[in-house]
Amino acid sequence: MTVSSPGSQHGSLYDRSFCCAFLSQIGFVLANTLMAHYSRWIGFLGADLQQTGLIMGAGAIISVFSRPWIGQWIDRFGPRNMWFVGYAIFAAGSLSNLLLSELTWLIYACRSMIVLGAAFVFSSSLTYISHHSPPHRRTEAIGTLGIAGFIGMALGPFLGDLLLSGERAFSAFSTMFMLGGGILIIPALLLFFVTPLGDALQRSSVSPTQFLRTVIRFWPGMIVLVLAAFGLCMNIPFVFLARFVDDAAISLQSIPAVTLFFLCYSATGITIRITARKVPDRFGRRKVLLLGTLVMSTGMLLFQIVTPENSWALVFPAIFCGGGHGLMFHTCTSLFLEPFPPESRGAGSALSLMVLDLGMIAGAPVLGELAARYDYPTMFSALAAVVLFAGTCYMLVTIPIWKARRRTTDTDQG
Repeated sequence: MTVSSPGSQHGSLYDRSFCCAFLSQIGFVLANTLMAHYSRWIGFLGADLQQTGLIMGAGAIISVFSRPWIGQWIDRFGPRNMWFVGYAIFAAGSLSNLLLSELTWLIYACRSMIVLGAAFVFSSSLTYISHHSPPHRRTEAIGTLGIAGFIGMALGPFLGDLLLSGERAFSAFSTMFMLGGGILIIPALLLFFVTPLGDALQRSSVSPTQFLRTVIRFWPGMIVLVLAAFGLCMNIPFVFLARFVDDAAISLQSIPAVTLFFLCYSATGITIRITARKVPDRFGRRKVLLLGTLVMSTGMLLFQIVTPENSWALVFPAIFCGGGHGLMFHTCTSLFLEPFPPESRGAGSALSLMVLDLGMIAGAPVLGELAARYDYPTMFSALAAVVLFAGTCYMLVTIPIWKARRRTTDTDQG
């Protein structure tokens, strides 16, 4: 079976559908990164650092176990329809926090709904763009859509800092959750201008067994380890950054520290995605990915120099981590999806984000334990080591592929 779309049929990419998807993604990521302050909400309710790691990690479990169904629903009913579903679930999860007044098991349900909604949205958007783009520009398309994520990432934490800049009372957090849910009305309206995929979506049964068969048949290989390591790194900006800033007494007079981090992080990611958007397809996705692992691990190590007396040094890990993100995610995702045919790309997208979630689920409690038992520098050093290990393993496995392609090129030229 094949899946057609305007972009794949005519070779175009930046048409009305892509532009509306891009703008819609900005709005959603803004709402999603507003939740970068969620760890402060957990602390406000009385949780310590270890409990924060458990709640944030456990909140993603439902997302992982739902991925097989999400991927197959996308293939069966279309990514745009599931995109709408994701917005609705995320908004409900954000607003449900208004029912909390103390730390109870309900916070796990609230967090799970937020993460589940994001799972629908990111799987759907990734699947749509991979179908919409011509095959030879797929990495570029994924990377360009990621620019929308970086823009939203710059705005969301900034709004959160504004809301929580004064006394962190229940009313401030309530405003944050109402904004996080209500703002999705605009991204949802933009989706009406995104052309649905044309024809021949997969109509097989929706079941974990079918998903497992698809995954086994098109298993992407060692790239899974790299994506899991990237997911582990995402615990820093989206789970532990706000707590690190508070616990380490990182303070700047002119700008909130979390806002500074995300502005530098996003600006670097956007710059790399714009200036080097065609580099992976021209010079090799694997080379760009391996460079990204080096940059990301360096960013983690640079957190060591951030102290209360040297708070401005936060810009250095922000720049390098943002650079690592800008180099790693779209190249890693493109390589991950490559083995999956069009009719199974929803399952492939779901698997890729499942691996990403597993990195966060396995990582959040472990990283929280490392920070609580030892210190934050130990946590950052462990992350840097994991990323370097994953990149090295992937490089060693793919060396034979590079050599084989070089021999083929030399033969063709001869």
